[in-house]
Amino acid sequence: MQHTNSETPLRPETSARGRMAIFFALSLVLLLASLDQTIVATALPTIVRDIGGLTHLTWIVTAYLLSTTVVVPLYGKLGDLFGRRLVLQVAVIIFLVGSALCGIAQNLPEMIAFRFLQGLGGGGLIVTSVAVVGDVVPPRERGKYQGFFGGIFGLSTVLGPLLGGFIVDQFSWRWIFLINLPFGLLALFVINRTFRPHPRKANISIDYAGAVLLGMALTALVILTSLGQTLVKEAPVSMFAFALLGVVSLASFIYIETQVPDPLMPLSLFKNRTFVIAVSIGFIVGLALFGSITLLPLYFQIVKGLDPTSAGWHLTPMMVGVFLTSITSGQIISRIGRYKIFPIIGTGLMTSALFLLSRITVETTPFTASVYMLILGFGLGMVMQILVMAVQNTVDFEQLGVATSGTTLFRSIGGVVGVAMFGAIFAYTLQYHVMATAPELAATLTNPDAVIALSGDLKATYDKLFVASLHPVFHTASLLAFLAFMLSFAIEEVPLRSSITSKPATDPLLIPRDATSLAELERIVERITARENRWRVYQSAAARLDVDLQPDELWLLARLGERGGKAEKDVLRGLLGPKDGRPPRPFSRIEAAGMARAAGDAIELTEKGQSVYDRLLRQREDDLRHMLRDWDRNEHPEVRAMLKEMANSFASSPPVPPASAISSIAH
Repeated sequence: MQHTNSETPLRPETSARGRMAIFFALSLVLLLASLDQTIVATALPTIVRDIGGLTHLTWIVTAYLLSTTVVVPLYGKLGDLFGRRLVLQVAVIIFLVGSALCGIAQNLPEMIAFRFLQGLGGGGLIVTSVAVVGDVVPPRERGKYQGFFGGIFGLSTVLGPLLGGFIVDQFSWRWIFLINLPFGLLALFVINRTFRPHPRKANISIDYAGAVLLGMALTALVILTSLGQTLVKEAPVSMFAFALLGVVSLASFIYIETQVPDPLMPLSLFKNRTFVIAVSIGFIVGLALFGSITLLPLYFQIVKGLDPTSAGWHLTPMMVGVFLTSITSGQIISRIGRYKIFPIIGTGLMTSALFLLSRITVETTPFTASVYMLILGFGLGMVMQILVMAVQNTVDFEQLGVATSGTTLFRSIGGVVGVAMFGAIFAYTLQYHVMATAPELAATLTNPDAVIALSGDLKATYDKLFVASLHPVFHTASLLAFLAFMLSFAIEEVPLRSSITSKPATDPLLIPRDATSLAELERIVERITARENRWRVYQSAAARLDVDLQPDELWLLARLGERGGKAEKDVLRGLLGPKDGRPPRPFSRIEAAGMARAAGDAIELTEKGQSVYDRLLRQREDDLRHMLRDWDRNEHPEVRAMLKEMANSFASSPPVPPASAISSIAH
């Protein structure tokens, strides 16, 4: 379905104070939404002990991941159509309603339904929060904000299990969900007061049918994965119906994707060998990551007798490993220009770690299990973002955005299926062992209180059966990881060229999101320019323009030009920083050079100064165009407009001088 918004493009400048308020609100809702992906892991035993449903407890996690995965690709385009503020506000409200209902759920079916509703809002918070940055932050400064959002996702992955355990220990599991309400309402208030919508002209085609069909196919797959064994015995007709629903939905999705002008997942991508291999490996990574996070807290709490907080602590080594190797591998790749070795090493470490986890016993110490988790984290960190890089380095410019989203989408699908599949394997194996060797423990399969009441020999027997039921889970995961290890050898390593059209830009957020090729290109340029030494850039610009100005003085001239040729002196002084860190007479030299003149409390450009600014602007545009030297800009006028906007925002923040430069200016 295609929509047209005929309003004129408009990007009013948001004040620094308003921007920080919006950023605070976005960070808050983003943290809440990402926390809810992992925070329930350590609380699962307590939740099912209260509301029942031990055999289907993983659905509490699966429902949220499933709905989040399905709606994320839609929210980006809905934001373009209806405005980011409205879409973000609706997402916050849906998320808060789902959170409140989860907090008062009385049984497992209610909890699953409410978690699904919560995920419909959470998916919108995740993708729209990132998109809002483009509306309120100048291009030059977006990199640091998006990088901070990436840190929020990593932080939430570490804090989720730990915070969930703490809340369960100190309060009630219901506060895991209810705590979202005051923070979410605060964020909603700030967004409503400070965020000004920026309408734009856009011909937007939204693949609603594709999203619905993908959701139906995924739901059928998850149901068959988690309930297949039960349905075969008790309701074979239902089993056939779900299988048929999945096949028909998938076939219809494939057909729809060939018909719509802007498909959710262009099938032409699957002709790209690197993309196919990358999404296959990414799917397996999702299986391993979320499957491990969901089941290991049960081992720590039930077998090792740890409280939820301690169980959360023992999951943090995996996240530490992900952090360390993600950062290290990215730095190494930027130096050597090669990336294929990292997925090979990473999947090898994953295989080893999952095999080691399949060998744990009742006697295995929590420290040993944590070491295995650390190794798993090392492997995951070498794989996740490198796959995105590999894909971005091989697809055409026109498919850059959707290929990035597709890679992370398949990883999310892997997470959904992994939680359901590993949960089903574990539940079936535990039931089989209990009924075959210790039928007197049958009550423990459906009643968590019966597990707590066990003691002596019965508890020892149950622990052994519990651990034995984990072995097939990690055996299966290690075999899948080994398949990923073999597939990683088939990744084609295309040399990382220096031009923007082929420059890879790994997404700092571990999520799928809707993105256009232009948006991806803009993020790539931003990341490159963000690494520039701005003092040296202005120093070089002054030399090339043949003007005798210090970098901060040239910046003042550029800032005046950007603001229409006139600005208040006090405002400019404030932008230059604290008094003891800026030149003592920042305006005198550009006034003495005849490039600016005082106008009361303001300063304005002269004709000479305007000429220098125009030349500086053209110089900056030329520098940005040079980054795209392999690409015919005449075919894409929208990119020329983007480069002009980025050149205009060159003076968004002042250059920071080294100490020696400050000393020389002062004298």
